Order: sequence, then C-alpha cells, then structure tokens
Amino acid sequence: MTTHEQPSFSSQLDDTFDTLDAVVASHQVDLHPVEIGTVTSVGRGVARVDGLPKVRSEELLRFPNHLFGLAFNLDVNELGVILLDESDRLEAGDEVRRTNRVLDVPVGDALIGRVVDPVGRPLDGHGPVRSVERRPSERDAASIMDRLPVTVPLQTGLKVVDALVPIGRGQRELILGDRQTGKTAIAIDTIINQSDKDVVCIYCAIGQRNTAVAKVIADLRERGALDYSVVVVAEGDSPPGMQYIAPYAATTIGEYFMDQGRDVLVIYDDLTAHARAYRELSLLLRRPPGREAFPGDIFYLHSRLLERSTHLCDRLGGGSLTALPIAETEAQNVSAYIPTNLISITDGQISLSPDLFQKGILPAVDVGRSVSRVGGKTQLSAYRSVAGDLRLSYSQFEELEAFSRFSSRLDEETRSTLERGRRVREIFKQRQYQPLSVAEQIAVLVAITAGLFDELSLEQLPTAEIAVREAVTSHLPDVCEQIQAGDKLTDEHRAALVDVARTAVVNSQDPGQATLDPQALD
Repeated sequence: MTTHEQPSFSSQLDDTFDTLDAVVASHQVDLHPVEIGTVTSVGRGVARVDGLPKVRSEELLRFPNHLFGLAFNLDVNELGVILLDESDRLEAGDEVRRTNRVLDVPVGDALIGRVVDPVGRPLDGHGPVRSVERRPSERDAASIMDRLPVTVPLQTGLKVVDALVPIGRGQRELILGDRQTGKTAIAIDTIINQSDKDVVCIYCAIGQRNTAVAKVIADLRERGALDYSVVVVAEGDSPPGMQYIAPYAATTIGEYFMDQGRDVLVIYDDLTAHARAYRELSLLLRRPPGREAFPGDIFYLHSRLLERSTHLCDRLGGGSLTALPIAETEAQNVSAYIPTNLISITDGQISLSPDLFQKGILPAVDVGRSVSRVGGKTQLSAYRSVAGDLRLSYSQFEELEAFSRFSSRLDEETRSTLERGRRVREIFKQRQYQPLSVAEQIAVLVAITAGLFDELSLEQLPTAEIAVREAVTSHLPDVCEQIQAGDKLTDEHRAALVDVARTAVVNSQDPGQATLDPQALD
C-alpha cells in the first residue's frame, strides 16, 4: 500500500498569500471623492442642507428613501433645497448626495395617451413610461432668427373665439377670468377640436383639485382626445416643488414634438396657482418678498416659460408650440400682480365675464375686453370677409344695450341694432364638447350678417342654426372644402350660402313652406 504525502498547511497558506499578492498587484484602485451633505432642517416642501460645496444651481439631489430635491438657494453657509416628494420621511441628520444632473423629464411618443407627474412617473396605472430620451425641464427659448411669424390658425371650434379673437399656431393666448366662469371648458373644447388636425395636445394641471383633474381626464378619454394628448398632473395636495416644475416639464414634452416638425398645443391650468406655489417656496426659503409677497423674479418665472412657445423656421422643421395659459382673477381685477404680468407677456387674452356666465351666455367671453395681438393674420380668408366688422358692431351693441336700459324711447335704427345684436349674442352661444368646423361657423356667420335670423325669436334661433349648418354641409360640400382650405369667399359662394341658409331657416320653422332644390344651386 502506497501512501501519498499531503501538502502541509503552511505550504497551502503560502500559495494563498502569493495568489492574493498577485491579484492586489494587478488591481488598480481608482478612488473618487463623493460629496455628502447633511440635512439640517426640514419644512413643508423645503429642506436646508449643510455641505455639498460644488453643487450646481437646480441640480437634482438624492435623499434617503428614494426622495429627490432641487438645489435652489446656493447660500454661503447652507443650501436651500426644493423637495419634489413629501417630507414626512425626511428628518434632520439624513445624508444628501449629488446626482450630477439637472432636473429632466422623459419625452417621446410613448407619452401620448398617458397621465404622468412632472418627473415622468405614471399616474394612470398603465405601467412605466417606456421612453428612450430625457430632456432638461428648463431649456433656452428659440432665438429670434429661428422663429417664423404666426400665420397658421389654430381652430378652437368656438364661434366667438375663432371669429372675434383668433388664435394662431405658435401664439400665446391668455384665458383670463374669475373662478367658475368656464376657463378650463374653453381649453378642453380646443383640445377636442384638434381630433383631425394632427396637433399634439398637452394638458398641464397645476394645483387643481383631484376631482377636477379626474373629470378632465375622463372627458378627454370619453371623446377620444386622450389618443393624441399628454396629461401632466401636479395636484393641489402635491408638494409645492412639484407644482413649481410642472409647466416646465410639460413644455419640454411639447418641445420634443415641435422639434419633430409637429404642431403642439399646451394648456397651463393654471399659472395663478403656479405663482402661489413659487411664492410659498420663496417665503419658506426666506427670499425677500415684494408686491403681494411675491418674490422679485416672479415675472421672469413666467416669461422664460412662455417665451418657449413659438413657430420654428423651416430649417428647424417648421413645428410650432401654442400656449394657452389660464389665469384666475378676483372680482374681475385684471390689474392684480399676476394677471398684469401675464397680459404683458402673452399675445392677447380671452377675458371671461361672470356676469355673462350667470346669464347663461356660454362661453362667457367678454368681447370688449378680449383681444388677439396676432389677430386677422392667422384667420382664414372666409373669416376676415364675414367677421370683419362683426367685432366692432357687437361691442357697440353691448355698450348701446347698457345705455338703452335708462330710456324707454328708442328710434327705429337703435331698436334694429339692439335686435340684431341680441341675435348675434344668441348665435355665439355654444354647448360644451360640441366644437364646430370652419364651414359650419362661416355658414352661421353669413346667415346672421345677412339678416336671415332677424325675424326669428330668440327661442327659435337654436333650431334655425342647426338647420343652416346641416343644410350647408350637405348641399354645398365643394364650398365647404374651399372654405376649409383657406380660399377666399367669393360673391358667388356667399350668394349660394345665403340661398341655402334662407331656405333652411324657412324649413326649420315651417317645413311645408319651402323645399331646397339642390339643382337650383348649380
């Protein structure tokens, strides 16, 4: 029997140490310094941090428990941070680490049809957003040489807006009014009207009640508008930091589609709540207050946001980003701080009146106080020929109506002007979620300017209007196509529209009195 000698324990240990020495000798240790800060205090929506000497302005910071914040105040002795999550799980002494990147948001086609928060996290329960690109929320606006004039209309489907306060693609039109006057309704109708116009719509809810946001989302989904829309939500119970970054994130999402050469519509609902959230953060971070306790840079807050709305030149794809910011007033006080700032930044405003709303005149657009600084340059030719003098005459009617209440004796011309004005106002009424095509609007405007509704009572007007719209679209399809294409409304087309509308009005009141002969229109 042969006995094999086993290696001794000491020789095995020597071999192990030799192997470890070889590994250590071949391994190059690369050490990187890591900046770690410490939370010194926590407030509602903000935190103060000690350390992080090389942090950048608006850099994203990581707290324990997967919480994030935004470096905002770079003071000498401490760092003021805006928290993007609830501060309940944060306490003094927690570590803070840099991420070496600014706040960004996912962009791309994967966001269409989704409901997300301002940092791109899904809120609709349909799984994560599978986006391959992220862009900073804060970006520079396009330069002057990269822009084109605003000339293409953005149809809202609302007669009073498209005819009297036109909006163009790339424009910034403010929607202004008191609480519960229909501001959001105009914005939602505008989104619904883009169903066949290849416009990507982004609805940004800032500080709204959860029930109100849920209703908007349900309305968009029910009418198929969510198929070409993105909803960015920062609810009223969200941290003020999330409400602060929400409109910038929504604009970045829209800029992605604009850079692809597409047309984009962004609704900011609303910037008054956005300004209040920024004021809260600024006061908590002990920034000097100014007028109405807002910080001194409140104007820059909104100007750098709305300046990103533009119509790009052909060299950059020719896309556009149209902004419809919403602002809330108190007791129709348009001279308040935030409404005044927004009016000076935007290219016009649609002013809503609570008095008209209470009278049932919806949408409650105050034509005399509404203006579009781009104006007729964006209107289709048919609008300019039909509604050219309508705005002035309607404003005169409103003023004349106010004075006529003090007099019982009116001459025949004044009485005729008042009767025509009341019918124009009745025609401008429109139900929500029922936007009209350009041809339907032009047909009704031609009928009212031709005096076809003068002999009807106000109760008969809705039926007559529907009859005119249906008759024109069914019997004059060629004229409707030319109007939609932006062709000039010729005298022959106007005469044909008047003939069809007159017969439709008669038929709507007494179907047995007249019949429409399509061959007579040729």
